[in-house]
Amino acid sequence: MNELQAIIDAFADIQRNHKNAVLATVVKVKGSAYRRPGARMLITEDGYRVGAISGGCLEDDVCDRAKEVIATGIPTVVTYDTTSDEDIFWGLGMGCNGIIQVLIEPLQSQFNIEQLAFLSCCLHLRQRGVMATVFQSNITKITSGIFLNESGTLINQVEDAKLAKNIIENAREALKHGRTSQIKSYQWENTEAEVLIEVIHPPVSLVVFGAGDDAIPVVRLAKELGWDVTIIDRRAAYATSARFQEADAIVICHPEEVRSHLTLDCHTAAVVMTHNYLCDRDILQTLIPSPLPYIGILGARNRTKKLLQDLQQIGFVLDSEQLNRLYAPVGLDLGAETPLEIALAIIAEIKAVMAERSGGFLRNRKAPIHVQKQYDRTSQILTISGSFGI
Repeated sequence: MNELQAIIDAFADIQRNHKNAVLATVVKVKGSAYRRPGARMLITEDGYRVGAISGGCLEDDVCDRAKEVIATGIPTVVTYDTTSDEDIFWGLGMGCNGIIQVLIEPLQSQFNIEQLAFLSCCLHLRQRGVMATVFQSNITKITSGIFLNESGTLINQVEDAKLAKNIIENAREALKHGRTSQIKSYQWENTEAEVLIEVIHPPVSLVVFGAGDDAIPVVRLAKELGWDVTIIDRRAAYATSARFQEADAIVICHPEEVRSHLTLDCHTAAVVMTHNYLCDRDILQTLIPSPLPYIGILGARNRTKKLLQDLQQIGFVLDSEQLNRLYAPVGLDLGAETPLEIALAIIAEIKAVMAERSGGFLRNRKAPIHVQKQYDRTSQILTISGSFGI
């Protein structure tokens, strides 16, 4: 299950059972850290937790602090500084060489309730959204914020009008252009505030065309990542819930009927692996004009070349943008041989494409693994800070 969805489900459960809980959120990172700003963990009063904010280094300490937050009802920001070598011996022993700030807030305020409702709405409607959370300020309470989605819905819980106006402006920019979380620092006169601005993306939706044996590990690995997975095949004997227990949906239809069964949007990837040439050709006629950012085609390079030539002969001409969204042969170059290895190569390639990355070795990457943009309202200077993940 998607991590955010798991937290939302857990929150609904504690509401039904009238339990107390806190939400821990990584709000700022300087240097190296395992998780980026926006990583969350829900902790109930009896110690049950959902999600993660690190690789396991911070969770126990945050759970201890959560007890005090539940008891007092007062949110707090905790700073973990692992930049000193002494931390290996006297601290948490993370050895990450980073400073991590975690907001721990009780799930009782209207802001927290609307926060999780907003996240749920983004996931359910498959819309992008922006959530801005004030975690440090001398003019407004922390854990206030602003919510904005693609439908234009705007919820403002920031008391200071000027600060709210600036945050809304940056939230709109993030909704239009952003992919990652950003820390915004606002300073003027006697005003200071730091805000986590998150772009919320719905989970990847993966459509697998073909219910052969090699599709089974593709579905399984995609579900491990929390993706929504649909299997489509014209053969009822293959496309069964017994064979694809993890699939969210199984559709039995012919290629020309695909459009009536699917919503093909910019958050969806497709893998064509029917092992039937004519089926693949007909499926591509539907997929190529769609806004899908990723269309993977299983099979040899020459087979795909012939598929495209056949489409051109019937008047289906592809432009350069459409060709750039085709990935054939499908998958990263991992030296994959077995069905499971091939599935890993396919899923890894989809993840890279959806994250707008090349899929190469991290050791060859010259830039930081995670890049965050920060905008200084006072100096009007855009700065870049990096977080070198473990």
